[in-house]
Amino acid sequence: MVQHPYTFALDIGTRSVVGIILEEKNDSLEVLDIVSKEHEERAMLDGQIHDVLAVSNIINEIKEELEQKHGTLTKVCVAAAGRALKTKRSKISSKITGKSELTYEDIVHMELSAVQQAQFELAAENNYENSTNYYCVGYSVIHYGLDDQEIGSLIDQKGDEVSVEIIATFLPKVVVESLIAALNRANLEMEALTLEPIAAMNVLIPPSMRRLNVALVDIGAGTSDIAITDIGTVVAYGMVPVAGDEITEAISDQYLLDFHVAEKSKRDLHFNNAITIHDILGFEQEISRNDVLMQIEPALDKLASEISEEILTLNKKSPKAVMLVGGGSLTPQLPERIAKKLQLPDNRVAIRGIDAIQKLKISEHIQQGPELVTPIGIAIAAKQKPISYINVTVNDVSIRLFDMKQLTVGDCLLSAGIEMNKLYGKPGMAIIVNIDGRELTLPGLHGEAPCLYKNDDVCSLNDTIEHGDKLTVKRGKNGDTPKISVKELFQETEDKTVWVNGQAYEIGITFYKGDQEISPDTILKDHDKIETRYPITIRDLLNRIDDQDLIASLKPLRVTYNGSMMTVKGKEIDVKKNGLVTRLSQPINDGDQLLIGSRAKPTIKDILNEQNQQTTYSITIMFNNEPLTLTKEAAAVELNGKIVDEHIQISDGDQLHIIKREIEKFIFQDIFRYVQIELPNIQSGRFTILKNGKETGFDSEIVAGDKLQITWPDREISQP
Repeated sequence: MVQHPYTFALDIGTRSVVGIILEEKNDSLEVLDIVSKEHEERAMLDGQIHDVLAVSNIINEIKEELEQKHGTLTKVCVAAAGRALKTKRSKISSKITGKSELTYEDIVHMELSAVQQAQFELAAENNYENSTNYYCVGYSVIHYGLDDQEIGSLIDQKGDEVSVEIIATFLPKVVVESLIAALNRANLEMEALTLEPIAAMNVLIPPSMRRLNVALVDIGAGTSDIAITDIGTVVAYGMVPVAGDEITEAISDQYLLDFHVAEKSKRDLHFNNAITIHDILGFEQEISRNDVLMQIEPALDKLASEISEEILTLNKKSPKAVMLVGGGSLTPQLPERIAKKLQLPDNRVAIRGIDAIQKLKISEHIQQGPELVTPIGIAIAAKQKPISYINVTVNDVSIRLFDMKQLTVGDCLLSAGIEMNKLYGKPGMAIIVNIDGRELTLPGLHGEAPCLYKNDDVCSLNDTIEHGDKLTVKRGKNGDTPKISVKELFQETEDKTVWVNGQAYEIGITFYKGDQEISPDTILKDHDKIETRYPITIRDLLNRIDDQDLIASLKPLRVTYNGSMMTVKGKEIDVKKNGLVTRLSQPINDGDQLLIGSRAKPTIKDILNEQNQQTTYSITIMFNNEPLTLTKEAAAVELNGKIVDEHIQISDGDQLHIIKREIEKFIFQDIFRYVQIELPNIQSGRFTILKNGKETGFDSEIVAGDKLQITWPDREISQP
């Protein structure tokens, strides 16, 4: 037979396989022929071929029948069942504290990391060890988050934590591999591949309409496949394991009908007000449409409920409209019931047939119906937007990708099983510093982005790829420990200008590590202890200003006293603030005028007083009726190796040594160091010394309060 340039497409469903011949003529498409055959066994389950041999036999029968009319067929367009698609939501978060503004590449990396997390979770749920058993056929971002707030875009954003939540759709590789195996057994080559929901979507809902939130439901025999459009794309796929067979079985059970008879009766209900049936007992009866619907109402309600609930689960709300296709869409009252459950007007849920496909002609011998939408959509979509395999290498490992969309470098990395969240370098080690007694953790610097090369040229995750491309991925460098200066931890503090004795001083915050003042530009190290100082009082200010003489006068003196170091407090100084006498403890303000007087140095006696040390001891007596104080040395003071008077001023660093003397008693003759005795001009007789009225001697001990006298025979003689 002569081979013609027809498009041969197959819709391999759970109940049956439909073959279609499509021809393109003058900018329009014509369906020339359709052949449908049901599976003799349960060779298909939920879109997955379970018996390759049985399915290939059905395919071969359809192929041979069509070849008799249209010539040899060697290539075929097919679709992977929508019910085989797996939809998974995933959310990841990432710390970005201290990171520069987010770039487009950073965001794509996060999105792909979320897709890969969904891929891992899906593999775990289905007991697959290898997550690459799933092709990602597309994903959509549900929303971005910045510091727990939803945000429209992360480009150039800064904060502490970002997140991205996606919904991704995956196709198990085994679905495609088994499909190819069945075709090969029927001596057919897969010319192109599409997805059933994409096929129906492409012919009924063009891209310009996908900004609308619409649900497309393909109701087959065993399952109902659902696709949701919104914001310009297909955002979700789903499936419920109930469909037209649920209604057929209800009719069969109620009226004792063979399954095939019940199937025909179900279809007749869509077009007739009454149907005639023959049950398995041989009885014939005519039943009204309303009676049948009343008897099968539980099954109708179940089908409508499960479809509606899955739509709400996928969409989180009722869509704007629902389109029903597939043979099961002809189930009576189904559109109205779905509309009610979704709280939509009746005219927002409608059955769409092939008449909605633009520029399409159908041969007269072909019966038209909504069950043909998907087969025709497969032929059109597979031809217009074919999906094929491409081969690329990632780090010298060859991988094969299912080209269902515009593939990117990121898709290749996912298929190669490269963990996206490990491509970026690890953050550097954090350091802990102590600031004014409070511990602060400074996180390490963020790791660098991975280096990506396509055919030895630098590329990005979102760059497109072609068959034969060679990709090289190098993990980003790890981040370093933070390099943060002291001043970067503090907000700017306002400097003060204060005048001291006519000199202006600019006063700001200073930093100390231990007792050592450090520069604000000092880079912090792990376990550094930093103290901040800012002058608050006049005393703080005077300790900060660069006036060496004034500072020296304010500083306490440190001297050595009997071999031990001690600090000597200075005397109070005269202080005036803005013309008023004040104290060093008073606060300062911007623009204050201070007058600081000088402070006298302390003397040795000041130190001795602090130490309760006396250099003399004394008593007071009465001599010839006049008070007289007698003093003796209790200790000598040695200053820097020399004996000095206790009234000498000391300097910083002086060494004092106290030499204690032996304590002696006072005797009468000690008074002669303080009084001068004048002898009378005429001496007659000897003089007499008296203590408290009694005669005594010069070596007699005296104590405080004693009354002493020296007398001559004729008169008292005494001259102080």
